[in-house]
Amino acid sequence: MAKSVNQKLKLFYILQMLMENTDEEHVLSTQDIIDKLAANDIKAERKTIYDDMACLQDFGYDIILKKGKVGSGYYLASRDFELAELKLLVDAVQASRFMTVKKSRELIKKLEKLASRHQAGQLQRQVYVSGRVKTENERIYYNVDTLYRAISENVQISFTYLEWSLSKELQPKKSGEKYLVSPWALIWDDENYYLAAYDEKADMLKHYRVDKMGGVALTKKERAGREQFEKVGLAEYTKRTFGMFGGEEEIVTLEFSDRLIGVVMDRFGKETEIRCTNEGGFTVRIKAAVSNQFFGWLAGLGKDVKILAPDYVKTEYLTWLEEILKAQQDR
Repeated sequence: MAKSVNQKLKLFYILQMLMENTDEEHVLSTQDIIDKLAANDIKAERKTIYDDMACLQDFGYDIILKKGKVGSGYYLASRDFELAELKLLVDAVQASRFMTVKKSRELIKKLEKLASRHQAGQLQRQVYVSGRVKTENERIYYNVDTLYRAISENVQISFTYLEWSLSKELQPKKSGEKYLVSPWALIWDDENYYLAAYDEKADMLKHYRVDKMGGVALTKKERAGREQFEKVGLAEYTKRTFGMFGGEEEIVTLEFSDRLIGVVMDRFGKETEIRCTNEGGFTVRIKAAVSNQFFGWLAGLGKDVKILAPDYVKTEYLTWLEEILKAQQDR
């Protein structure tokens, strides 16, 4: 009798069965495997299954024969990703604001295929988190890839920058005017992707929310701003640019109460120089982009932080607070 055309794919079918259906708690008996192969028009006997398993083991697959009075069978003992690792990856995808709901689901489905179908059920339960804000820009998934290509190929990009309208739709800023910049790095901050790029016309580094970039396209123009980018030091610039909003850079001296030492370490790092005061606090000198976002961060810490220098930053902060208070009183 002629062999089935699927017969030569026998090992692949067995491996697929093990990957999809088995784990430490779920096994496939030799008879289960024979039956599943038969459903795909592949003939097999017990002896040949033993040989097939040995062949896969010799190739490097961690296949274990679990023996017992009941429930004996084979399972795939180790995979490229452990279940705990997949849970972390799935949680990260679900929590990522820069991905749309649709793209998050598609990527999670792909991650589920790296586990058995039984473990995939655990991943589905793991990822349910209500109220997460997700981006509406479906193109961001591909924008990131395009931006990395531009950096790799050393070319500038063009795009339109989007903003929310009162009708809750993303619309182009500046009547759809094209932006032309040199991309240098992608930065992950506060659950969002940002592009650090050099604007040759303005002669400065700028940041753009990737999920608010539309029509991202590569140009044939070579990137500019290498010297400016290397001079600023991206890690340091990112650390001092609060919320990725620009502002005049300044050395600011701040005084904190002792209880905020953890906040300062988390924000500025362990290398930050700290000087203790006689009043039960400490001072730091940091380089910050002085902006409304910087003032907002200070305001969130309340009376336990003071601006000591320079005087003009302290004055601007007080004016900012007074304007907020006045706006609330005028309502």
